[in-house]
Amino acid sequence: MAYKTLLYEKEGAIGIVTLNRPASLNALNSEVYTELYQVFESIEKDAKVRVAILTGAGEKAFAAGTDVVEMQSMTALEGNRFVLEVIRKASDRIYNLSKPVIAAINGYALGGGCELAMCCDLRIASEKARFGQPEVNLGLIPGASGTQRLPRLVGVAKAKEMIFLGDMIDAATALSIGLVNKVVPPDKLMAEAKEWAAKLAAKSAPALAMAKKAINTGLDTDITSGLNMEAQCVSLCFATDDQKEGMKAFLEKRKPQFKNR
Repeated sequence: MAYKTLLYEKEGAIGIVTLNRPASLNALNSEVYTELYQVFESIEKDAKVRVAILTGAGEKAFAAGTDVVEMQSMTALEGNRFVLEVIRKASDRIYNLSKPVIAAINGYALGGGCELAMCCDLRIASEKARFGQPEVNLGLIPGASGTQRLPRLVGVAKAKEMIFLGDMIDAATALSIGLVNKVVPPDKLMAEAKEWAAKLAAKSAPALAMAKKAINTGLDTDITSGLNMEAQCVSLCFATDDQKEGMKAFLEKRKPQFKNR
């Protein structure tokens, strides 16, 4: 499928999605969110793709935010529909993907861009990356999951600081507060993301899916519900060929050859 606002390519078991509106710093409008939903839906259904990377075109931005030009004249009802039926649909598709998603953050990740990165499982940032939730400066609050995912990642105090003040932070600060997993030089960003993706692709796909489901359930509910989901997911792992191969390989002191089933 051809996309107007995205680029999508596959390298073996890795699917690479690139936000492709560099002239507008990859600003996120309705068309971008709709195509993000479509491409991640196709990744979910493609058994050959086991890991996804999400990045932005150009050197300046991952995504500089949700498109203000589109939002400025919205009514309250239109804003509600935009958040629930467009942004939320795409965000949840990425967050709930059964496969790991790595954000390779090459520049500005502001507002909706920061929130989009937080929908991913792992975040690798360029040293030039900048993060922020500046919506308060526009008379708004984050509406693409920032008030919920940011506190879960960095803690309530830091999340309130970022959301209330609306200031940007650099990549080193993002790393120190747990917003990103790793910071690398700009010219090493995609190589590092692909290296992580290759490592993940070599793992058992069912095991990774179960781990993600258990973690996300625990974050979204209470600990008892999370523990119940963990028990269910680990039990299901015992029904896979990969569990048998993994334990056999361990006992035979060799590298497992997972079949992803």
